[in-house]
Amino acid sequence: MRKSESAVSRCKTISTVQKLLGGKYKIELLWYIGKCDIRRFGQLRRQIGEITESSLTKQLRELETDGFILRHDFCEVPPRVEYTLTELGESFLSVLDCMKAWGDENLPT
Repeated sequence: MRKSESAVSRCKTISTVQKLLGGKYKIELLWYIGKCDIRRFGQLRRQIGEITESSLTKQLRELETDGFILRHDFCEVPPRVEYTLTELGESFLSVLDCMKAWGDENLPT
């Protein structure tokens, strides 16, 4: 059997999910917004710690563009912006729960 015949074909669904959530902090951002009720830009930045402001902005914009979060601008001075999960983002919480449970069970603490 030739090598190409024995190879498993690429899973398009997994590939697409990887592209959508492949950012360094995207999964963590979804966790904090959905599970920890951390909704404001400054709170998210402090929670993650090592993320730069530009990287956080980029990751949040991509999550918004991909339909996982909504950005609420309150048009106040000083500026106040909050993020919430969309229905799509809410539907991903069960996946995050499974990932956390697996990590708690299999990764060293």
